[in-house]
Amino acid sequence: MDHILFELFVIFAVAKVVGEVFERLRQPPVIGELLVGIALGPHAVGIIGDSEVHHVLQELGAVVLLFMVGLDTRLPEVRAVGTRALVVGSAGIVLPFLLGAGYIGATGHSGEESAFIGAAMVATSVGITARVLADLGVVGEVESRIILGAAVVDDVLGLLVLAVVSGLSGGDLSPVGIAVLAVEAIGFVVVLGLLGVHAVNAAASTIEAARIQRGPLAVALAVCLGLAALADTVGLAAIIGAFLAGMAFAEVRPRWDLEDQVEPVYQLLVPFFFVITGAQVDLGALVEPDTLGLVAAVTGLAVVGKFLGCGAAALGMPRRSAAIIGVGMVPRGEVGIIVASVGLAEGVIGPDLYGVVVAMSILTTLGAPPVLKVLFSGRGGEPRPRRGRRTSDVEGTGG
Repeated sequence: MDHILFELFVIFAVAKVVGEVFERLRQPPVIGELLVGIALGPHAVGIIGDSEVHHVLQELGAVVLLFMVGLDTRLPEVRAVGTRALVVGSAGIVLPFLLGAGYIGATGHSGEESAFIGAAMVATSVGITARVLADLGVVGEVESRIILGAAVVDDVLGLLVLAVVSGLSGGDLSPVGIAVLAVEAIGFVVVLGLLGVHAVNAAASTIEAARIQRGPLAVALAVCLGLAALADTVGLAAIIGAFLAGMAFAEVRPRWDLEDQVEPVYQLLVPFFFVITGAQVDLGALVEPDTLGLVAAVTGLAVVGKFLGCGAAALGMPRRSAAIIGVGMVPRGEVGIIVASVGLAEGVIGPDLYGVVVAMSILTTLGAPPVLKVLFSGRGGEPRPRRGRRTSDVEGTGG
């Protein structure tokens, strides 16, 4: 136990220090946390081990992270994104998935491996893009509104893809099995997504009357863990339930200051997810010529898939505007890494493909912001103050 406590101390302390350094370098802290894990993991220095405690903390960090993402996703925002944002978000899901799954399948990997890699390539980390837009003072531009709206659609559809792919890992790849799993996943998300908000609103007065300390927080965390467990029970990823729990409480979030109340839990657990995730990456495997080629190919397809898919969905707009939208949707974030960690935990993908996805996420995250700055050159206004969205911290917006 003493050894485990020492490891937890090292993970948390070093992650926070490195996160501060990356913030000062104006880079996403999540990249620093992943690099800490890679450096301290069993494939490198060896300070971080591999035990049940690590896996539990990793899963708890992912659950809390997706709960906070859900808190930032209000149902009216999903409904009001507009036709253009809906088309952009949908195109940003379909093409990257097909390119990723098709390429991995063509290189001799199994259908399950191909599906998980395709799913990992559909996620967009809009927080990184939002930081650049705010710094340039172009948040009010039409391209920015489309990017931010499409990201809401992207998040929801990306979780649906994960739900289906996670279910397929059970072994049924028949058309009927895929259709059934798709209906189950969509039904789970849609029903809980729609009814959850109404249920919380209906119970709000009762929750507020609770005599226990921080009653709303206690209820919110209980619902988060409960829906995560329910999703896991029905064969979906636990993070889908956590995301839906967050959406259910998004309407009452300002009234109960839920983000501020959950933030200490978030700041404690989420770094463990990223550091332990990084610790599972084997750099030795990544530097092999075949694997380096795979990293380059997957990263290239990840960029092309988002740029062409989202850019083509913006046809009818000026070319530069379409390019801005395409580039703005390129950065991958925590959802893509979570998908890979789910695949690794379920034994569907091995350490080599897992490392490829993490490398792709890092490269796309670092590469897109400078290109956006060039595309928006000459159009910047006064930067807006940062919004207090807690999930932006891990996505790189530092809010």
